[in-house]
Amino acid sequence: MASAALKRGRNEAAPAPPPIIVKKVVEQAHGPHHGGAWKIAYADFVTAMMAFFLLLWLLGATDANKRRGIADYFTPTLVDYRQNSAGSTGILGGDSIISQDNYPHRAQQTGTRSITIPRDATGGSREGDAPRNQDRDEFGRLRADLMRRIQASPDLRRLANHVSFTESEEGLRIDLVDEADFSMFRVGTADLLPQARHLIQQVSQVIAGVPNSVIIRGHTDSLPYSAGQTTNNWTLSSARAESTRATLADTGLSMDRIARIEGVADRNPFVPQNRYDPRNRRISITLAWRNASGQPGSALPGPAQPETPPPRQ
Repeated sequence: MASAALKRGRNEAAPAPPPIIVKKVVEQAHGPHHGGAWKIAYADFVTAMMAFFLLLWLLGATDANKRRGIADYFTPTLVDYRQNSAGSTGILGGDSIISQDNYPHRAQQTGTRSITIPRDATGGSREGDAPRNQDRDEFGRLRADLMRRIQASPDLRRLANHVSFTESEEGLRIDLVDEADFSMFRVGTADLLPQARHLIQQVSQVIAGVPNSVIIRGHTDSLPYSAGQTTNNWTLSSARAESTRATLADTGLSMDRIARIEGVADRNPFVPQNRYDPRNRRISITLAWRNASGQPGSALPGPAQPETPPPRQ
């Protein structure tokens, strides 16, 4: 009895055991990760834009011949076609002399082959072609020499865009053109400004080495003069041509080579669609073609001269 009471008292004094807690965690499936998908799309966009701007740069930095070469590089089937077509071993590579280049985008292309048309029944060259071809070679050297002089001068380098070369029926025409930010003469006068005088002196030194006759023309725009003035565009263009002739003479150009000087006012505009454009104000210095005998001659026949000039009265 005593042991049973003792046992019962010890159990009542002992602390109760802590409860056992069972925590059940249920793992759920996660959705797909979307954090980097936009980066891939953005990278594709940037790559496409880079390719687009590279294409724009190539179009602006190359000429038609280089673009045509690039097109040929990316169209090897065209090369195979021309190499394997009938007549591909001939001088024209299996093509006609008058056909256009057969590029995939040939709607924007023009033919690059030159065709020689006989000038007479025999198909030979005309009399006088040899001097003209020789003149063309000389004109090319003169143009390169003049542009080299302009680029070498700090004062004239910015005027390179004001010099234009044109082959005409008269010969090689060198146009010295005004712009909105540059004028060769003082407004309304025939007084050459210093930079324009320097430019004409360079032209004189370059053309002094060839025997071709020289034609000088003065041009103006169509801006009218106010009423009551005696000066007009005709007298102004003539005076500017004469001022140019005097500058050429002062720099060493022989006066025997001057075929004529002319003032044509606004009758031959450089920019026909806008007769008030400042570029219509210009001086034209033309080196005339030589005649068939290779002697200097003006482009247009002048009046017949008497064998013995009459004495001055």
